[in-house]
Amino acid sequence: MQETCVPTGVELKSTGFGYTLSLIGGKFKMIILYWLSEKKVMRHNELKRSIGTISFKTLSIMLKELEADGLIIRKEFPQVPPKVEYSLSERGLSLIPLLNMMCDWGEKNSSTAD
Repeated sequence: MQETCVPTGVELKSTGFGYTLSLIGGKFKMIILYWLSEKKVMRHNELKRSIGTISFKTLSIMLKELEADGLIIRKEFPQVPPKVEYSLSERGLSLIPLLNMMCDWGEKNSSTAD
């Protein structure tokens, strides 16, 4: 039998599960990671258009957090106007199987699967 990843009496944030949630939790981080896994390299406005419901400021904050956590790479090109591209780091790529499993689970268990 598998041990629980959140044992009784242990704070969630001090578990592997809590750590993973701290990196990908929130409304948009998993969506950003998904789009970067699909397109490989994207610019800020391209991500914003793909997500649709995210504000410029919120996307900027999410990208900075994902970069600080080592999940994405921000590449800035020295030109006018400035050009910045985002892609997944190796660490970010390692989360994609987890996101794919979540997608599979949703497909099997959503009410539209009936």
